[in-house]
Amino acid sequence: MPMSTPLDRRRFLALSAGTAVAATGLSACAGSVDNGTSGSGSGKTTLTVMTVENEWDKKTLKAAEESLGMNLNVIIWDATKLNAMLAAKNPPDVVRGFGATETPYFAARGLMTDLDPYFAKSSVLKDSDLDPVNDVWRYDGKKQGAGPRYGMAKDYSQDSMFWYRADLFEAAKLDAPGETEPISYDEWLDLGKKLVKRRLGKVKVYGLNATGMGVFPQLMGMTASAGGSLFAEDLATVDFSSPEALKALRWYLDYAKADIGPNVVNPNPDGWDGPTYQANRMAMSCNGYWFGGLIGADAKLAEVSRFAPAPQFGGNRVSSCFGATGFWIPRDAKNKDASWKFFEWYFGGKPAQDRAASGWGIPSLKSLRANMPQTSAFQKQAFQVQEQELPHFSVLSFTPYAQQAALEGVLTKVLPGAVKSGTSAGKVADTLNSRMNEQLAQGKELVG
Repeated sequence: MPMSTPLDRRRFLALSAGTAVAATGLSACAGSVDNGTSGSGSGKTTLTVMTVENEWDKKTLKAAEESLGMNLNVIIWDATKLNAMLAAKNPPDVVRGFGATETPYFAARGLMTDLDPYFAKSSVLKDSDLDPVNDVWRYDGKKQGAGPRYGMAKDYSQDSMFWYRADLFEAAKLDAPGETEPISYDEWLDLGKKLVKRRLGKVKVYGLNATGMGVFPQLMGMTASAGGSLFAEDLATVDFSSPEALKALRWYLDYAKADIGPNVVNPNPDGWDGPTYQANRMAMSCNGYWFGGLIGADAKLAEVSRFAPAPQFGGNRVSSCFGATGFWIPRDAKNKDASWKFFEWYFGGKPAQDRAASGWGIPSLKSLRANMPQTSAFQKQAFQVQEQELPHFSVLSFTPYAQQAALEGVLTKVLPGAVKSGTSAGKVADTLNSRMNEQLAQGKELVG
């Protein structure tokens, strides 16, 4: 099965940011979808899957239906539509989502199916074979990483790691980042400033993109690296004023003011890093292992590209995943047994084996890790760096009281003006605390 392209991930992120379910609760508007048990008069089960636009082409979709022995009714992922369908208790059978940031929100509202009984009986998806990243799909009612499993990742990356152009480092006469020991965030920023190229006052080559999966998750990871937590222990409030969070916020403000890479004031016109990096217009890209799938498709680009550990603020080395994209089954789904059959095929069958061998992400089953590509020098370097990074993976609990899109929305409104006016990090922190905590309070009131 062909892999989803990196554009899928970026498009999904953009959709999440633009139309995510509001923190104020679920819409009462109903959506319509055929969730019947038969399709086209064939007597076969029809499974409704909400996923990104080009998850499968027509040929692959037909092959998938033959393999599964059921019809697949694919509807394009849309937060407003999902919201309406969940509220009407007529949801898709299977929904694509970000385990790292969405599980607490949907699980706390009782909208997800507890999959533990299915995992317990499965001979394909065994609990002992699950990579630890799948713990982001768990929620015990208070925190992420424990309790029932509500979904599974198709693959993942440690999203604060970064790729760099060795040829641009050589041209600038700069030492390349190490492969085992992470550089500091301050060193990373300094490198970005030295690698940026401008023409007539405009950036021609970005020195660094520091936020491949969004600003808020990156600030979470940076704060954790500094030894703190952006969320309070009960996940009901944020505190950008803590010493650790303030350090992360100040760093991002410095990065945005330096204008050395895409930021809240000057976003990347390409929309994401892929085309920019391919066009030799980005020296360092903060994207995890999956980005190597794009790079590896171009032999010349692969020859000059290298992978590096996630930068750190202090001795508390953290390298988390902010996506863990996969699927979950809504509580009110009509065809749960058929949905689980889809799970076993998609996550444990040939599609999973093909994904693992493609280099587009770390497989979510430990038994498939040996399938990761290690033939070319480029693949070997990336694999070795990734293997050394794995022990530093940790789950950063996301709040159940708001979605990432809502919190990103606050950052988008507050940070541009602050960067342009030179507002102090302390004052920016106060504003972010006030606005985000108001949203979180509304969400907590709804969840109860």
